[in-house]
Amino acid sequence: MSESNLVTSNIPTAIGLSRPDAQAALSDQSASGSALSQQVMSLRIPSSGGAGGSSRLAWSVCVILAAATVWLSLRIYVQPAGALVDAVDSEQSASGQAAESLPVDATPASGKYAYESNGYVIVAHQILVSPLVNGRVVRLDADEGRRVNKGDVLGEIESTEYVAERDRARASLELARERLLELENGNRPEEVDQAKAELAEVEAQTEQLQAEWNRGYELRKASLISAENFEITDSKFRATQRRSDRLRLALKLMQDGPRVERINVARAEVKQAEADLAKAEWRLGNCTIVAPISGTILKRNAEEGNLVNPVAMNGSFSLCDIADLSDLEVSLDVPERDISKVFVGQPCKVRPDAFKARVYDGVVSRLMPIANRAKSSITVRVKLRVPAEEEGVYLKPDMSALVSFLNPEEKTADARGP
Repeated sequence: MSESNLVTSNIPTAIGLSRPDAQAALSDQSASGSALSQQVMSLRIPSSGGAGGSSRLAWSVCVILAAATVWLSLRIYVQPAGALVDAVDSEQSASGQAAESLPVDATPASGKYAYESNGYVIVAHQILVSPLVNGRVVRLDADEGRRVNKGDVLGEIESTEYVAERDRARASLELARERLLELENGNRPEEVDQAKAELAEVEAQTEQLQAEWNRGYELRKASLISAENFEITDSKFRATQRRSDRLRLALKLMQDGPRVERINVARAEVKQAEADLAKAEWRLGNCTIVAPISGTILKRNAEEGNLVNPVAMNGSFSLCDIADLSDLEVSLDVPERDISKVFVGQPCKVRPDAFKARVYDGVVSRLMPIANRAKSSITVRVKLRVPAEEEGVYLKPDMSALVSFLNPEEKTADARGP
C-alpha cells in the first residue's frame, strides 16, 4: 500500500466513522486515484535517453497527486464532522444557559401557589435626616450599620450665631414685658402729687399775672403806660393760663390711667418678643441633630467640617439615611395577565435568594394604582414579618427574593388545620 493510501485510510477511523462508511470512502478514493494516475501516465513524454529526468518528473507528479488526494479527503470527511460537533456543542451550551436562567423554584407547587415571582426587598419607610439650620458640621456620629434609638444624638452644627440670636431675643422680651407692666400698674402716687404741685404753682402764677393784667388794663385806658408794655403783660398772662390748662389735663390723665389701646399694643409687643425667642431657641436646638425614629443607619452622606444649607438641600440631600429594618416590604412587578391571581391580604411565602433555606411569612399590603406601561405590569408590595432577633441580619434592603402567593383555598385549609 502506498503512503498516500495509508494516510487516507486512517482518516475516517480517526474522525470516528463506521467501517462500512470508511471502506466506501477508501474505494472512492482509490478509484479517483487510479483515474488520475492513468491520465498522468497518458501525458508522459517518451524517454529519449533522459530516463533519470523523466523518472524524477513522474515521482514529483505522484507526490503532488498524493497531497491533493489527502487534502480532498480532509475537506470531505473532517469538515462535516467538525461542523457536526460544533452544532452539538452549541445546542448543549444553549440548553445549559436556559437551565441556568430558570430560577430554582420557578414552577409553583401543584395547587399550592397561585403565582410566583422575583422581587426586591425594600424598607417601608426610609427617613432622610436633614439639618433644619445652616452652618458647619462640627460633629457627626452616623456610621453605616449603627443601631440608634429615637432621640439619640447623631451630630452637631456650630451654634455660636444661634446662641447670640437667642440672647438678643430674650433681652427684647424682657424689655417688652417691663413696658407692659408699667402701663398696667399706672403712675405712682408720688408722680400724681408732683403733677398736682406743678399745677398749683402755675395757678398761683396765673393769679399774680391776672392782677398785673388788671392794673395794666386800667393804666392803659388812662394812657399812663405804652401799648407795648401792656401787650407783654397780656402775653404772659395768657401763656400761664394755657400752661395751667395743660397741667390740669395731664393730671387728669394720670389719675385715669393709661389708655386701653396702649396696653393692648404693649401686650402685642410682648407676644412678638416671645415668638422671636421661641424661634431663636428652636434654631439653637436644631443645631443638635437627633434620630427621628428608632432604626439602623443605612447611608452616611456628609462628614465633619462640611457646610450644610437646608435651602440648598431642598429635601434631596441628607446627613444620613435611617430606616427600621423590622418594617420591610418586597416590591415586585406582576404582569397584567397574571394580576388577577394577586389580591390585597393574600398570604405569601418569601425566600431571599441569598439564604434559600430561610422562609418568611408575608401578606400583600397594596397594589399600586398606576400600571407600568413600558413593562405592562403592576407593582405589588408584600409586607414581611421579620422576627426581632433577625432584624438586619438576613434581610437587607435591595436584596432579591422569591415571593410565592398562596391560593385562597390553601389559606382556608391552613385555617381548618389537619
